[in-house]
Amino acid sequence: MPAEPLSVPADSRAGRLIAVLVGAAFVVILNETIMSVAIPSLMQTFSVGAATAQWLTTAFMLTMAVVIPVTGYLLTRLPLRTVFAIAMGSFLVGTLIAATAPVFWALVLGRVVQAVGTAVMLPLLFTTVLNVVPAARRGRTMGVISIVIAVAPAVGPTIGGVVLDQLSWRWMFWLVVPIAVVATMLGLSWIRNVTEPVPVPLDALSVVLSAFAFAGLVFGLSSLGEAAEGDPLLPPWLPLTVGVVALALFVVRQLKLRDDALLDLRAFAVPAFSLAVALVSVSMMSLFGTLILLPIYLQNVLGESTLKTGLMLLPGGLVMGLLGYVVGRLFDRFGPRPLVAPGALVTCIAMWGMTSFDAVTGVGTVIAWHVVLNIGLALMFSPLLTSALGALPQRLYSHGSAIVSTMQQVAGAAGTALFITVLTRTTVAGAESGTDPAVALEDGVHGAFVWGAVIAVVAVVGSLFVRRAPEPELDPVPPAAQDDPEVSVSR
Repeated sequence: MPAEPLSVPADSRAGRLIAVLVGAAFVVILNETIMSVAIPSLMQTFSVGAATAQWLTTAFMLTMAVVIPVTGYLLTRLPLRTVFAIAMGSFLVGTLIAATAPVFWALVLGRVVQAVGTAVMLPLLFTTVLNVVPAARRGRTMGVISIVIAVAPAVGPTIGGVVLDQLSWRWMFWLVVPIAVVATMLGLSWIRNVTEPVPVPLDALSVVLSAFAFAGLVFGLSSLGEAAEGDPLLPPWLPLTVGVVALALFVVRQLKLRDDALLDLRAFAVPAFSLAVALVSVSMMSLFGTLILLPIYLQNVLGESTLKTGLMLLPGGLVMGLLGYVVGRLFDRFGPRPLVAPGALVTCIAMWGMTSFDAVTGVGTVIAWHVVLNIGLALMFSPLLTSALGALPQRLYSHGSAIVSTMQQVAGAAGTALFITVLTRTTVAGAESGTDPAVALEDGVHGAFVWGAVIAVVAVVGSLFVRRAPEPELDPVPPAAQDDPEVSVSR
């Protein structure tokens, strides 16, 4: 049985609650991509290849894909403040491990522990907003959240570039520690519960199947890049097979458990939810694939510094941030389709524009296409997320949030793996045929962007079917909501 939703009044307490969660989420999600601009220099520092270095990002996403499905249970079983403490505590411990890491794989371990906290924070934020914000205002609120989900990863490389230009890479973590401590203290002081915990059983088999399913898929996808270099930890087909089989068993198990499911997949029975999740996944493939490929292109093909690379990626992130709230208000007024369809088209045009990048492309051209890409993604993210979660009944809010977050991470890992695999295979093939290494790398970048552009075409087609979903009926209000003086029902 899912956690019963309560609502705080739509006053300063609700606003303060959302503000502290958004702030905390921004801090933890920022770390998802802050290392991307440092990958070229870390490859030299630790003497590892691009396919191995990508684990700084991929391990983060892999851990999130494993942990997020469990958050539906955590949000059902535990008070909001407890879940927040788990999220921020894990993030702080991971940050300290990463900051003091003596070797490459210790740094990866720190990223994994950080990811546990990030994985819990995202569904926590979604579920809270759905419970405290009226449907008529969700678009603008989700517009603010889109800044967290999309802009934090987008500006991560910029912050990383500025830090690396002046300080050691370790300071990318040390500088985050005091900010995370303040966010944790404010959260524990201000947060009030907006759901009533329900003592539901935890199905251990579902947890195991979930871990093997999503870890296998993300690990297998990531291994494709290492296989291209000829030195994978495991043959890619092995973890991918394990992941697919475990996922099939996981789906069967969840449908059988129904109300006691670890992740209630009945949310996919809502067409608006299924389509929106699919389009968000395609968008995340484009975003994360581009975020890991552009720094490699800018530094290894154009010869730019880490600082300049970070600054070149900043305008796109700022544009997405500025558009977030505006797009949210437009969604509240016009619905998703007038925003998503043009957004998908703009994203597609930008990806095809990036296929023209070569060794003589001007800095202004790179910045311009990156800005266009972020405009398209901004038009898509907030409307799609709001449509997906707003179409669900309240009893599925926590599970829908977990599903969306899980699919984002799997898609992000898939996008990263696809871009790196095409880049690596094309580069290696060119080098083996006697092509100049610089030209071979340029060809690899071109090939990766072509694949990204093809994926973007799929999003354009899917966007044509987006519709505003009818508002689902609210679930009955639990007795505790009527008796608790700290909360009141907002209808």
